[in-house]
Amino acid sequence: MKHLIIALLLVGSFQLQAQDNSALIKHYEAYYKQMKVQGDAQGIIDALTHLNIVKPLEARKDTLAYIYMSEGRYMQAINTLGYEKKATDSDIAVQVKAVSLKALNQPKLAMEHFEEMYKRDQDPAIAYELADLNIQTQNFEGSKKYIDFGLANATPEMKHPFYETQNPYEVPLKSAFMYLDALYTYNKDRKANIDAAVDILDAALKTAPNFNLIQITKQELLRQKQALQAQEAQQQATPKN
Repeated sequence: MKHLIIALLLVGSFQLQAQDNSALIKHYEAYYKQMKVQGDAQGIIDALTHLNIVKPLEARKDTLAYIYMSEGRYMQAINTLGYEKKATDSDIAVQVKAVSLKALNQPKLAMEHFEEMYKRDQDPAIAYELADLNIQTQNFEGSKKYIDFGLANATPEMKHPFYETQNPYEVPLKSAFMYLDALYTYNKDRKANIDAAVDILDAALKTAPNFNLIQITKQELLRQKQALQAQEAQQQATPKN
């Protein structure tokens, strides 16, 4: 009899817990919908966090991480999903990891996920990220295939944003690839290829006159050319013993 009473109490406890969880799920689902209506990002994050505790779902966790990423909270996005590459990751999860790790200045880790994105969808915008990351990590030859792909496949309506100025601006994606091509060309031979790199930058400026980063890079290359010429002139003028 004693064992029967204990068993009944346990069953009753489980039923109450299930009812409590069901009520919590309904509450936070309703809260989530209302926060979406109000456009309250923090409210959406709170609702999804509670739902993931009460009833964990991978898709819901991916959504939570995506919202963190969209809000510029990259560390929270990575803490939600982890940074490891997983074959089972959804497209959203791969994107969140790639974008967040790049924003957190982890180019090598970010590259793994951008490569996975590229395998799933050979989009010129993704190719640009891979070309840029390869250049950042000094893998200039690795950048070349993505640059060539982008130059061949970027369409006029595709744009890429830049943020080095106080007011962010956009340029045609193909112009952005031309900029990377100039960097690749220069880094193949930093003395002999300055003029060739400048020529590419000039061509890109014709398609994107507002491309501020090209102006900065061109000025630096011309400064280096002038310094090299001055150095060569000094060496020629120096008497040989």
